[in-house]
Amino acid sequence: MDSTPSSSPSSPFELVSSALGRYVPGGGSAAAAGPGDAGGDDAQGDETRGDDARGDRTTGRPVPDGPAADRQDQILGVVNLDRDLRITRSNLDAAVFAGLDAMAGSPFADLLPPGDVPTVTRRLRQVLEMGEAHVARIQRLRRGDGSELVVSMSILPAAAPQEGLTVSLIAMARRLHLYAAETAIGTSLDIGETAQSLAESLLAWGDVAAVDLDFAVWTGEGVTERAQGRIRLRRAALVPERAWPEGYVTPGGDLPSDASRLLAQAVRRNDAPQAIVIPDRRSVERLLGSPRVIRALVPGDRSASVACIPLVLDGEPPVVLGVAEVWRRADRPFHDSDLFDLQELVARTAHHVDLARQHQREHTQVLALQRRLLPRTGGRTIDIASVYQPATPDSAGVGGDWVNSFPLPDGRTALVVGDVVGHGLGAAATMGQLSMEARALLSAGLAPDEVLEHLDETVTLLDDAESGLAAGYSALGSTCCIALYDPVSHRVTLSSAGHLPPVLVLPDGEAGPLALRPHPGLGTEFALREPFDVHTFGAPPGSLLALYTDGLVEDPALSIDEGIRRLANVVATVHPWDALQQAARHVVSTLAPARQRDDVTLLLARMIGYRKGDTATWRLPARDDAPARARAHVSALLRQWHTRADTRDDVPLLVSELVTNAVRFAAGPITVRLIRAGHGLLCEVGDTGNGRPRLRAGGLLDDGGRGLHIVHRLTTRWGVRWTDTGKVVWAEVPG
Repeated sequence: MDSTPSSSPSSPFELVSSALGRYVPGGGSAAAAGPGDAGGDDAQGDETRGDDARGDRTTGRPVPDGPAADRQDQILGVVNLDRDLRITRSNLDAAVFAGLDAMAGSPFADLLPPGDVPTVTRRLRQVLEMGEAHVARIQRLRRGDGSELVVSMSILPAAAPQEGLTVSLIAMARRLHLYAAETAIGTSLDIGETAQSLAESLLAWGDVAAVDLDFAVWTGEGVTERAQGRIRLRRAALVPERAWPEGYVTPGGDLPSDASRLLAQAVRRNDAPQAIVIPDRRSVERLLGSPRVIRALVPGDRSASVACIPLVLDGEPPVVLGVAEVWRRADRPFHDSDLFDLQELVARTAHHVDLARQHQREHTQVLALQRRLLPRTGGRTIDIASVYQPATPDSAGVGGDWVNSFPLPDGRTALVVGDVVGHGLGAAATMGQLSMEARALLSAGLAPDEVLEHLDETVTLLDDAESGLAAGYSALGSTCCIALYDPVSHRVTLSSAGHLPPVLVLPDGEAGPLALRPHPGLGTEFALREPFDVHTFGAPPGSLLALYTDGLVEDPALSIDEGIRRLANVVATVHPWDALQQAARHVVSTLAPARQRDDVTLLLARMIGYRKGDTATWRLPARDDAPARARAHVSALLRQWHTRADTRDDVPLLVSELVTNAVRFAAGPITVRLIRAGHGLLCEVGDTGNGRPRLRAGGLLDDGGRGLHIVHRLTTRWGVRWTDTGKVVWAEVPG
């Protein structure tokens, strides 16, 4: 490969070349052994004779190296480049550089992986222009067969500018590569990225590298000692990228059960995990046995030997997280130094895999809680759709955004959206507690502002010195918005604690955010605490209400008001006939930033309400004849609705008892409302009293409370909700 000598005998190329004699073992490149060994006939013969001299390497006993093999890590190479960065001369005769096509006249970029070409080319030109050397860059070089070699590369300016550059290559960077690999592998908490980084680092010792993880590690579950026959491995990473043979397991695929069992048995000898080397193709096929397993595990016809290194989590007993496999061709046998380096690298990085597993478990738990809180369906009176899109997986975990929608026992529908400060399990625990508390209080009949007062106290209690701050997490400043939709009056009652205003689109197309007075978030200091406002507005059938979290409308290039206006414009384009879930996904895909910094949450609610003929309302004076008048009105309506005979008997009696109770214990006018719902009838009696009816156990001759016992027996459920002027007692009767 050498061309004519340089005119300058003291050029960097000549100086580095003269130093090669000190490092290249005697006997030429064929005598040098190691990972880059060209593997001539003698090497093949040594491997063949090794069965007797060295023993069966499938037992896990390492193979002794020759003296030359120990010195291969210190071999030098040199390449001279012209000003066009083309190779003019090279001295890469050492065995470790076998496969590098450094032909005179070819671009130096041909030796680089495609992704490194721009960076290295920029460095080469900087040295040309500035005349200052660039020393000891850790670099991969690409062999002709696609495998890679890790070197320490230095770029030296030539003695005369017109002579170009000299690039010295030192194939000795194993220790430095171990350090760099450990640093790279520990930069991500994503289990897939961690496995991929490990596989890429392992590729320096072979032609193909794969990482297979226990399925429990991949999914983030707890790892425990288990029977070997029950292990299940999933391929987490595979390098380099290429077209693989049919049947070969690629990332995301599960290894066949018998292959998983064989690998588990191979790396566990005498109940202790250990690395092994299977030295040749014949031994590999003999161990794997079935053709199906061979197709699944062996990356190709040229792959002859494999080193299997367990990823071990220290403990008593140690637990195997998975197996890393490094494959080589027949002309590149494994040596002791290789196996020791591989074991050290995997041992150093196994804890990174376990950290990623723990993060995956936390991420999965929080995401499951998020999904659990998402609304399932709407109902006959309202259509619901929601989208939850977590931030990127390499964030600190899923955030505290949550939405919920659920029918209340009195026929109304609750729509709730909240944003808890922080990410991870702390935020998830607070999110779950606030969501469940809000649901319980709303189901008990409390108004939205009253519910927010309770949530405000809860956040304050969670953040005291003993439970919140001591755990390193604070929920102060979390926000929440609660809306209650009445399908009879077609009105929405809403309260907000520091949350962004919902967007309302009316049937005529008018769209915009609701005008809400700003309020501090939950858990603010007492001096700043203010009563929560109650905002009531009309939402006729066909209206669309959008509740969301700030991740949907925040954009560094826009103000928050402009972001909300964009949301209103996009939601206004939703057609009444559009499928609401598809429309919600379209809104999020249109507005969500390309690089999410926060979770994105959207809840769309299309108001339907009850038809006019399905409801009836009467106002009666609080007089003794009110029960009789109520029975007459209800009986006539039930005949008109063609209800069952038993319903026509039970419902008038039920309404009569509720009205009688209102006359005896309340004041002011009485409102009776009857609603024909899909599941039956809903009866409501409202008054101006503030006493809560209670069902008590009484004696046989007691008169007090007899009416509520009748109500309890005639209904599937009943309860009370509070209003600004009093209360409403509601009861549900099967249709």
